[in-house]
Amino acid sequence: MKTPTFMLITIAWRNLWRNHRRSLIMLTAIAIGLWGMIWMTALMRGMVDQMIDSAINTLSGHVQIHAEGFLDDPSIERTLPPVRDNPALQSLLDSARVTHWSERIRVPAVIRSERDVLGVTLVGIDPQQESGLSFIADSVTEGEYLAGVDDRHVLVGRKLLERLETKSGRRIVLMSQDPDNNIAERGFRIGGVFDTDLQVTETSYVFAGIETVRAMLKMGDGVSEISLLGPDYRNLDALAADVRAAAGKADTKTWLELDPYMATMLGVMDGVILIWFSIIFVALSFGLVNTLLMAVFERTREIGLLQALGMPPANILIMVLVESLIMLLIGLLAGNLLSWLTILPIQDGIDISGVAAGLEWAGMSSTLLPAVKSSDVLLANAIVLVLGIAASLFPAWRASRKVPVEAITRIWQ
Repeated sequence: MKTPTFMLITIAWRNLWRNHRRSLIMLTAIAIGLWGMIWMTALMRGMVDQMIDSAINTLSGHVQIHAEGFLDDPSIERTLPPVRDNPALQSLLDSARVTHWSERIRVPAVIRSERDVLGVTLVGIDPQQESGLSFIADSVTEGEYLAGVDDRHVLVGRKLLERLETKSGRRIVLMSQDPDNNIAERGFRIGGVFDTDLQVTETSYVFAGIETVRAMLKMGDGVSEISLLGPDYRNLDALAADVRAAAGKADTKTWLELDPYMATMLGVMDGVILIWFSIIFVALSFGLVNTLLMAVFERTREIGLLQALGMPPANILIMVLVESLIMLLIGLLAGNLLSWLTILPIQDGIDISGVAAGLEWAGMSSTLLPAVKSSDVLLANAIVLVLGIAASLFPAWRASRKVPVEAITRIWQ
């Protein structure tokens, strides 16, 4: 006797709702379990993404090119020729494989106001090319962004302004060292103030037009670094290899090499998510197996009668698996809906300003933005569905092994 598929589905559906309370408890557990997977993963991904974005936007980019030895000794003597002198590199940077790029001059300097003197890093930038590459253009909250490469104003951070006890529009003096090891200094007017999530960024950098810095330092047309962005911060090997080939003897590194801490965090996060998914599923699997075993035990006589009437053991196994599949699908649907309903209201971020000061060292801001990735949602659903069916195999196999006569008399084998 071959039982039609729709009949097996009908029987499985009716069996599922024989004990409403038990089924609803299991469905709730599946939904909450999936919600926990997606919810916590979104928060963890959001935290790491913010840290990575902060690292990349803070002048890192995806790939950086420096003169040999610059990272060990960032002196003005270790410079690169401008990009225009390298046609191969110019062609690569202007291609569709690079979304933004810019040249910079970066030197240690001293800033002096009428009240205080502090050490900073003076960065000469091309304001137009820097827009979209780093945080600078979007973080100016007072005054104006630099107008061009020869702008005579500087941008300083809010915290640095407070420490210098000065304000926008006032004059400051910047001092550094030129290629001949002489002191180079120049007075500037503060044209704009930038605010960032990290206090250390606001106190560490002063930005000026790149040509203005060149003139101040008498360094010709050399540059300290070339920074660029690719389409994806994860897959940079091919792009970095081509940049190295075009840059020749220059020192080319990806952001993963420049910031090993963040590279480690990125790798650890994938492992943490898998462990988190596994822990939740193990808890769910015990409940699922127990629910199905109880359902099989309660229907022992019924299963024996079905076999006595001619239903093959394989169809008994399929019937229990279909029952499990229906339960899993309903639970997954509810879990996905619950995840969407709870993440949607906080898509603009969660205020964690109360603990933000303690997390600043990790590059986190005062607002945590959940990051829901389709790959994480699909992985969570796949794990629950596939492993859930696998966990149901034992109860299904147990049901199919009933001997009709003994099953009817409720004798377990």
